[in-house]
Amino acid sequence: MSKIAFLGLGKMGSGMAGCLVDAGHDVAVWNRTAEKAGPLVEAGARAAATPADAARDADAIISMVADDQASWRVWRADDGVLATVSSGALAIECSTISHGHVRRLSQSAVERGLAYIDCPVNGPPTAAANGSLILLVGANEPDLARARPLLEVLASSILYFGAVGTGTAFKLINNLLGAVHASSLAEAVALANKVGLDKKTLIAAVESGPCASPHVKRLVAPMVEGRAPDSSGLSVGLREKDARYCMAMAKDTGQDMTIGDVAHRWYAEAAGNYWGEDDSSLVKTVSTHGGRI
Repeated sequence: MSKIAFLGLGKMGSGMAGCLVDAGHDVAVWNRTAEKAGPLVEAGARAAATPADAARDADAIISMVADDQASWRVWRADDGVLATVSSGALAIECSTISHGHVRRLSQSAVERGLAYIDCPVNGPPTAAANGSLILLVGANEPDLARARPLLEVLASSILYFGAVGTGTAFKLINNLLGAVHASSLAEAVALANKVGLDKKTLIAAVESGPCASPHVKRLVAPMVEGRAPDSSGLSVGLREKDARYCMAMAKDTGQDMTIGDVAHRWYAEAAGNYWGEDDSSLVKTVSTHGGRI
């Protein structure tokens, strides 16, 4: 049994923390909105007053928060993890954060004597709750070997990309691909509506066609029918954030991302009106603007 601090109890984090509690670990949980810890405390976790309180004497600290700002707060604020954590602990950052933030955070963690695991995830909240996420890892191999028993509680698959930062690099690329898929689908649906295609036939044709990725299959019916999807995906606001982080990473490397830039601009436009909605709602922005951004 390990002593674990888990920080961030949103849709993903609450399920992940629950898996660790169910596996018998000693888990301290913290969330900005404290009442979200209630069900986990009832299951056996300890509610911590601050990230520093959660991290005190922990063998591993796992963070699952929204963005760079939230990650900075849990790790590096005055009452953050680095104020109290013991040297030698595992610092496992599962949040989707920027590539630059990973570099800065990992340096701070190593200077504090921690083993940093760059570990964003793929999968919906249901996968977080049942321990079947796909983990996208960048780390020193000995550190990953130490972390693997904990990570296996959370995952059906652990994909190792290389050094710290490579897990986040792939996560950002992957989420930009999702933005491109959704943007092109939204434009296709808007055009299909204007030329009068039968909605049911359109959905069936896209779902059975050569461009039917899992992402497209999840989004096409909600976009065509103007409804919420049956399973929750990334919100417009979070997809915009991830696309923005990926575009910044590309700029740092000198790589042009013309198609990605267009997709990001669609999401930036949509985020102002539909921030918390599933990214199937992107079709509303595309249709309203008639294809112009």
